[in-house]
Amino acid sequence: MPTTTLKITGMKSDDCLRSVMNAIQDLPCIGYVEVSLETGEASIEHTAMVSESDIRQSIEDAGYLTL
Repeated sequence: MPTTTLKITGMKSDDCLRSVMNAIQDLPCIGYVEVSLETGEASIEHTAMVSESDIRQSIEDAGYLTL
């Protein structure tokens, strides 16, 4: 499975972390997801059916910016 790593800005609490996790996990064909509040990074395993731009859009729709 491809792995995408993204830098996410705007996460300040565990609630923010859960919102980002839920936004990513709501996408189809997502495998393993790890989001770190300390580093502001997310590492997402996904199939080729989900693009990096799909993941970015999902996170941004939840109210956070991706770099």
